[in-house]
Amino acid sequence: MREELHLIMGGEAGQGLDTVAGLLGKAVVRSGRHLLAVQHVMSRVRGGHNNVRIRVASKPVQGPPDTFHLLAAMSLESVELHRARLADGAVILVDAGWELPAEPGLVAIPFAELASRPVFRNVALMGVIGAMIGIEAEALGELVADNFRAKGEQIVSSNLDVLAAAMGWARENAPAMPMPEAAGPSGMLTMDGNQAVVLGALAAGVRFCSFYPMSPATSIAEGLAQAAVDMGVVVEQAEDEIAAANMALGAAYGGARSIVPTSGGGFALMTEAVSLAGVMEMPVVFVVAQRPGPATGLATRTEQADLDLVLHAGHGEFHRAILAPASVADCFHLTHKAFDLAEKAQTPVFVLSDQYLASAARSVEPFDLASLPPVAGPDLSDDDPGTYHRYDWSAPVSPRRIPGHGKSLVLVDCHEHDEAGHIIEDGGIRVLMQDKRLAKIDVLRDEVIPPAYTGEEEPDLLLVGWGSSGDALREVTELLQGRGVKAACLCFTQVWPLIPETFLQRLHAAGSVVAVEGNSTAQFAGLLRKVTGFHIANSVLRYDGRALTAGYVLERLAPILEAL
Repeated sequence: MREELHLIMGGEAGQGLDTVAGLLGKAVVRSGRHLLAVQHVMSRVRGGHNNVRIRVASKPVQGPPDTFHLLAAMSLESVELHRARLADGAVILVDAGWELPAEPGLVAIPFAELASRPVFRNVALMGVIGAMIGIEAEALGELVADNFRAKGEQIVSSNLDVLAAAMGWARENAPAMPMPEAAGPSGMLTMDGNQAVVLGALAAGVRFCSFYPMSPATSIAEGLAQAAVDMGVVVEQAEDEIAAANMALGAAYGGARSIVPTSGGGFALMTEAVSLAGVMEMPVVFVVAQRPGPATGLATRTEQADLDLVLHAGHGEFHRAILAPASVADCFHLTHKAFDLAEKAQTPVFVLSDQYLASAARSVEPFDLASLPPVAGPDLSDDDPGTYHRYDWSAPVSPRRIPGHGKSLVLVDCHEHDEAGHIIEDGGIRVLMQDKRLAKIDVLRDEVIPPAYTGEEEPDLLLVGWGSSGDALREVTELLQGRGVKAACLCFTQVWPLIPETFLQRLHAAGSVVAVEGNSTAQFAGLLRKVTGFHIANSVLRYDGRALTAGYVLERLAPILEAL
């Protein structure tokens, strides 16, 4: 039995790969194994080549796999595209109708016999894989029935018949490839990053979401819309991104905790509203799920290239916080924290994700809602409404009251204003108001999350990354330590503001420091140099639209390791 099982399923868009991967993933997690399922999708409705890469293990897994033990091909193209990635002794599942020459490890599935119609072939494939890796027929059958129940009992029955036939055929004709041992009793959830963002926002009490559809962030709004009635959330698809951002500011002014999910191209249109949030001192959470640019770039791929954009978005000078989740659990907790931080500092706060993290499904432990800290809220006291000033400059953060909730007059404006909210031209008042806003940096600093450090003290090699690169870096660190290298990694889940005292000594203590990022210019390394003066001379960068993996990083570290 392997310590891990790596699968890749490939085919054309429209052949049902998502269904197969989703149901198999749930079955794997419910059986007590850990899972990571990563989509590679072309930006086409049909045609092209898509694939899903699945990693199954007894313990929590890190980044995507580099090699595979099983290739399930739903198109002939998939065989040639992925053959070079197969491990020794790997099995390839193909359609018997292709009449490929026999070779070791090739298993020809008679889809024409197992599936009465082509639309059922994905379920047949799922049955074959399920039987090979040891998923119980009853467990997989329940998932299939739940998935297709909305289409009627006849469809459910037909799919179950195909599933049973495929699993029976596989037990007689396909090699067994058992999963690693179960980690323990089932009870974990299967979830991607966007689903975790939705749950984090709901746990924080979100009441308004405005958006304009843009992958890979759209499913956040869709998830909130599904919960809208039960959770009291208003979800509005605006006519464009400019309107979406401004709607969120208006909702926040009215007292609703507000969120705006988008990606780089959409966020570019929102930057004027970000500046408006700065002068209005309005708490709004923006979730920016990155994908490659410039312009439309690779619309369905991943990258970490929008850090500079989010950091500097909006004209004028005002403070913000940027949280960069490294895991599905981070997506939940950091989204929850973003609402609290936005309210405490009365400023926009950003959750900076990416396509890989947004769409990759993982096994996660259920979130402990009872342990979540309370989320700060507005001032609902309405004491002395006649003397209330929305922008009282006696403190960096003034009491924020809600219009209509009492007798206090709550004025906000896009121009410079005095403490009551009235437009001014006075230079002295301007200085007072700007100093007040800039003093919020102390509030943000008090809440900063320090980077996570893993590995040797005073290492010969220190890897530095942020956001979704964290898992790959931790896996690389473990592999290097297994080879006798004194290695460590420093992974940031908050990229602004930065407090050098929480990490600078780690950089100085390392023999060699390498920045590992999913962009072409080492944006975070540049930010570290600006803040600390520390120059990271070496970097491993990936910007082909694919997620960082341990194999990719190790291959490019080889010259650096030789010089140690």
